[in-house]
Amino acid sequence: MSAKPPALLTAPTGTVFDIGYQNYTGVREGRGRARRAVFKNGLRIALGLGRGGRAKALPWFFIGLLSSIGLVMALMAGAAERLAGPGATERLNLPTHSDFYGIASTILFVFAALVGPELLCRDRREGTIHLYLVRPLTGSAYVVSRWLAFFTIMVGATWLPQIILLLGLSMGDPAPTAYLRTHWLDIPRFLLAGIAMAAYATTLSMLTASFTTRRAYASVFLVGLFLISAPFTMGMSQEIGGMAGQWISMFSLTNIPVHVNDLIFGEVSEITEDAPARLLPKAVLLGWYFVWTLVPASLLWWRYRRMKP
Repeated sequence: MSAKPPALLTAPTGTVFDIGYQNYTGVREGRGRARRAVFKNGLRIALGLGRGGRAKALPWFFIGLLSSIGLVMALMAGAAERLAGPGATERLNLPTHSDFYGIASTILFVFAALVGPELLCRDRREGTIHLYLVRPLTGSAYVVSRWLAFFTIMVGATWLPQIILLLGLSMGDPAPTAYLRTHWLDIPRFLLAGIAMAAYATTLSMLTASFTTRRAYASVFLVGLFLISAPFTMGMSQEIGGMAGQWISMFSLTNIPVHVNDLIFGEVSEITEDAPARLLPKAVLLGWYFVWTLVPASLLWWRYRRMKP
């Protein structure tokens, strides 16, 4: 009589499940979707959205401060028009659209220096840049998307106070419609000057951030560069004088985009009225701006173009 087989050999040893693997049939959005995702994420980082209160405090403080400057300028002009009659703003030489970027330039640059590096430094410090660079996103697409994100924030920070100032000046005038008809050219002028200011500040901020993984290092370097260059070059240019002094004053980093603002409005703003560089030909001032914007932008693109995951 044969022995029965062990129960272990006859019992079921497993179960097969159909988990329903299927091919993807949705829309393949490609690199455009990746670029948009990095761009939107850059906006959220710059504004502190989805993060704690400390992350929101810095960017919104500067946006509020810049808007307050525009509001104060509008209130001053409105009060002058009401108390001293129409045209008091021009007679009293109160600051208007052409003066705003000169007055607020230092605040704009400090804002860019403190907030901009966060968009690049954290990704490199935490290693997430290597995840971004997995195909289909390239290093060039990544840095362009980040640059555009912060550029958008900077454009908003420059335009918002000017819009507040425009509304204040028009509403403070006894004839708002007539004021807008007379000064409508100020609108494209401050929009174009704001783009020039934002592109310059964004590019220098992002380029500096590409050399370090610590935002604090990039911010301190940029703030020091902006704050020191103006008095240093101003003192040397006035001491040396002549054509050499004019060229030395060109290295005041806070004045470079303000000279472009002066060219757009056709008048010298308060911050550049003592700068010897204002005496140089217009083509030189405009070319110098493009040198300090396009060359750093090309260097930034070149550094990230070579980056591999």
